[in-house]
Amino acid sequence: MPTIHRPRRGSLSYSPRKRAKKEVPHITTWLRSDEIALQGFAGYKAGMTHVIAVDNKRNSLTEGMEISIPVTVIEVPEMKVAAIRGYMKDTYGRKVIGEAWAEEHDRELTKRLTLSKNSSTKDQLGKLQHLIEEGTITDITAIVHTRPNKVSGIPKKKPDIMECGISGSDIKARFEYAKSVLGTAVKISDVFKNGDIIDVVAITTGKGTQGPVKRWGISLMKNKHSRAGSLRQVGNLGPWCPAHVSWRVPQLGQTGYQQRTDFNKAVIKIGDAEKDGITPSNGFINYGIVRNEYVLVRGSVPGPVKRLIRLRHAIRAKEIPREQPILKVSLESTQG
Repeated sequence: MPTIHRPRRGSLSYSPRKRAKKEVPHITTWLRSDEIALQGFAGYKAGMTHVIAVDNKRNSLTEGMEISIPVTVIEVPEMKVAAIRGYMKDTYGRKVIGEAWAEEHDRELTKRLTLSKNSSTKDQLGKLQHLIEEGTITDITAIVHTRPNKVSGIPKKKPDIMECGISGSDIKARFEYAKSVLGTAVKISDVFKNGDIIDVVAITTGKGTQGPVKRWGISLMKNKHSRAGSLRQVGNLGPWCPAHVSWRVPQLGQTGYQQRTDFNKAVIKIGDAEKDGITPSNGFINYGIVRNEYVLVRGSVPGPVKRLIRLRHAIRAKEIPREQPILKVSLESTQG
């Protein structure tokens, strides 16, 4: 039976639908956990393939049988921890109170920002330590950056800088962990493992200016209205009074290139391209060859090929993490 009650088409929760300010997604919510570790990672989307695996989901119709699972291949070279950031809480919310940057950093990082040479890392860490002992600092995060120069499929050298949460219940233990990884490279295996449930955050594929039918999903005009030259237009712009068009009326405008979060995706496999190849026989279309570590995520993820994809531990997981027994990874040509 068709849906009878449908008061409007399209969601207003993302309005105004405008272009994202940056291609690097911004994450403010992280999973609360007692385990001290980094809460996220980032990589570059290479393409899609499928794997043949054994269905180990309980009470499934295909439990114990071989099934085909579509997966997205994300190349995840090691990331570097560039700085530690401390936050405090005041009347107006949370604000940055101090940072400590590593003494040694990649040369490519200077192409993205200018680092101060007046203060030393030791002094900055001492200031953060003093503020933690006073109880002023309430949260510790890490500033990390990617290494696109290690990815042959990405035509850029400037790193993408982002903030990553650090889990743990004790602020002092989190600070000690942050100091231990400051200035070092972190791998995907240090953050996630096979079977984990994650959230994927990315900027969607941009489609430019589109009409209300594609942008909002409204119905096509029927019969005489469509023959009058108004097939793909909205039927009504609103009432006579008030004498203005409401922002709730579906109209044409920017479509795509907006930050979206895909919840509860499963990590099917984390591998190394040097040990077990993942690139199809003809390479990934518009990307090329995967040469570093990679992660296979169940299903599709937002964004086009070469887009930066951020991963974090699922903040509202609905299933228990379980490792999927993989029998075969398809390496067939994707060009037909």
